[in-house]
Amino acid sequence: MAVTRDQIMKAAIQHLNENPIASMAQLAEAVGVSRATLHRHFSNREELMLALAHRAHDQWEHVQERCGLVAATGSQDPGALAGALEALVAGMVEIADEYGFGLTDYTLLIEPELRRRADALEERELAFYAAAQRAGVLRADLPVRWVSNTVFGLMVTVRESLRHGDVARRDVHRLLQTTFLRGTGAGGRGGEGERAEGGRG
Repeated sequence: MAVTRDQIMKAAIQHLNENPIASMAQLAEAVGVSRATLHRHFSNREELMLALAHRAHDQWEHVQERCGLVAATGSQDPGALAGALEALVAGMVEIADEYGFGLTDYTLLIEPELRRRADALEERELAFYAAAQRAGVLRADLPVRWVSNTVFGLMVTVRESLRHGDVARRDVHRLLQTTFLRGTGAGGRGGEGERAEGGRG
């Protein structure tokens, strides 16, 4: 059975997360196709990297849409915001490989369209986190970009922990949620509240 473009991209991301400087020959071997087959889909490494970065941003955007980020932001409802936050965290775990790649690949820094997409997606999340702060779901004493950067750092941690085998994939959602909300959740300030869910029940 022929390997599809999507299968090639998924396998390539997984290998690049382990070896960011892998050559096209190494990627072809990791994917399980010939170099000729890989070059039929992507003429050079730069084209492949650009496609992978866009895939990562597509996944990021889909997670935001699935968790109803914009609607929750507009609602200002604590319950809706808390539910969307939990769904956002869960969704990011599901796409940890792609999301981590998109956040850290050098292509993001040099490709204007990718930079524009990343900025737009980040701004959507910043508005969401700010709404969650106003509703008492997240701590209001933290700069909203600090909250966003905390998520960034934790997602890189997820990717690296999975890459090194430090944690089981089945435990990642719990670890990410408790680590994030114990530090940024409204119930986690200064040791207040022992619940990792930030007092959301």
